[in-house]
Amino acid sequence: MTDSNTHSNDSTDQEMLGAPRPGDSGTTEKDPEQWVTGDEPMTGAQRSYLDTLAREAGEQLSPDLTKAEASEHIDRLQSKTGRGQD
Repeated sequence: MTDSNTHSNDSTDQEMLGAPRPGDSGTTEKDPEQWVTGDEPMTGAQRSYLDTLAREAGEQLSPDLTKAEASEHIDRLQSKTGRGQD
């Protein structure tokens, strides 16, 4: 009996989504300015995390940021607050 979820180790099999390639860092970072959706309003998750980061950094940010702007502020504030460090 063959399980439909079993895959052969045949070299013609495609890699699974999310599986890092050898030597790959596992993530692909793209400049937020190059995002297709970068000009859309920031997400709820971004807003919540930015609120936390801004409070810790003693800063105030506009509530009307785009996804790209929010991402840039998150990166900057993570460095400033020490959050998100590996």
